[in-house]
Amino acid sequence: MKRIFNLTAIVMTLTFFGMFFLSAGAHAEKTVRIGTEGAYPPFNYIDRDGNLQGFDIEIAKALCDAANMQCTFVTQSWDGMIPALLARKYDAIIASMSITEERKQRVDFTKKYYQTPARFVKHKNADIEISREGLKGKTVGVQRATVSANFINDNFADIMTVRSYATQEEANMDIVSGRVDLLFADAVVLQTGFLETEPGKNYEFAGPSYTDEEWFGEGIGIAIRKGEDDLREAFNRAIIRIREDGTYQKINDKYFDFDVYGD
Repeated sequence: MKRIFNLTAIVMTLTFFGMFFLSAGAHAEKTVRIGTEGAYPPFNYIDRDGNLQGFDIEIAKALCDAANMQCTFVTQSWDGMIPALLARKYDAIIASMSITEERKQRVDFTKKYYQTPARFVKHKNADIEISREGLKGKTVGVQRATVSANFINDNFADIMTVRSYATQEEANMDIVSGRVDLLFADAVVLQTGFLETEPGKNYEFAGPSYTDEEWFGEGIGIAIRKGEDDLREAFNRAIIRIREDGTYQKINDKYFDFDVYGD
């Protein structure tokens, strides 16, 4: 009987400690890999020291802290963003990706974490009216596989020459070199990444702001593989938390003089 009692005690002890360590592990920080582009200032870019910087990056870090997740970053070219997510190269995309119906066929999204319009940019001395008549025969530069590129192709490709680029920076360089007459992209990206730089000093916005939901979606969200609802909801709760505790506003004010979250 003594041996049976001792064996039972040992089993119970091992079971207790096993449950303890499983419980501790359940509350440990989850490691999440974040995919981003690193070529879309001021939202995400690589600085001179080779480090990822920008609004997307700081928001991602704040969200991971709020959700008690340990996050690492993986850089990926823009047009391979969703395929790499589906191939499990990373677990979420935080790279200024618009929430659109087309993309929702392939991935799930969190609620938005910011929203900004798109606009045209032209040389200050260029007499270009932003209308179908005024844009006839002009050449516009866009970053490929973006909502801005979709909008231009759907609405103006029949009257304009559309040149697509791997990054927005490449398009910016081509308007300076005279290869394109206009740029079309997110207004904040054009403002801080081009117009406020030395190469962009002779350029300006032209025409209205564009926010049509058919092309520009519901705002910028975090893309997650379909079915991974726990991760999506963890990010959703974290977005609410950093909005409420002031963390979002501190990051916002570091980059912008207006609330980039939108209405």
